[in-house]
Amino acid sequence: MKYGIAIFPSKKLQDIANSYRKRYDSHYSLIPPHVTIKEAFTAEEDELPEILEEIQSVAGTVDPFTMEVYKFGSFHPVTNTIYMKVRENETLSALRNRLNSGKLEHHYDYQFVPHITIGQELDNDECSDVFGRLKMETVNHEEKVDRISLLYQLDNNMWTVYETFRLGIGE
Repeated sequence: MKYGIAIFPSKKLQDIANSYRKRYDSHYSLIPPHVTIKEAFTAEEDELPEILEEIQSVAGTVDPFTMEVYKFGSFHPVTNTIYMKVRENETLSALRNRLNSGKLEHHYDYQFVPHITIGQELDNDECSDVFGRLKMETVNHEEKVDRISLLYQLDNNMWTVYETFRLGIGE
C-alpha cells in the first residue's frame, strides 16, 4: 500500500488554496491542501507497527513550529505545477530529514521545497498565464503547526488519514 506524511494547514489556509485548486489542480478531489513532508512510499501492512512507532518517536522530539506561507511559486519547466511557497525553517527541515532517515530512509530525486500545490498538470500556456498573474501577489499567512499525519492511498487514488501525531509530545 502507498503511504505518505503531510501537514494539513488550518481551514483558513485550505480555503485559500482550494479557491485556486478547484480550477487548476487535477488532484483537487483526491486530497485536501497539504504540505508533503514524506513523499509517497510503499509498505506492507506488517511493517506498519514499526513505521507508526518511528513516526511517533520523531513527532515527540520535534516541537510545534510556525509555518509561514509567503508567495506563489512554480516548478515550471520541470513540471507545470503552481504552488504556495512555505518558508523553510530549521524545525521543518529537521522534521523532514528525520522522517526520511533511519527506518524510514528514502532517497528522492528532487530537493525538498516545502509548498502547498494549487495547480498541476496544466498546459504550458495556462501555467504561464496563471503563474504570471500570481507571482505579483503575496500570501502573508502564518500559523502554528502542532501535528503531522500519516496518509494512505485508497484504490480510487484518494488519500485519507491513517493516524495523526502531535508534535512535541515526548514518550
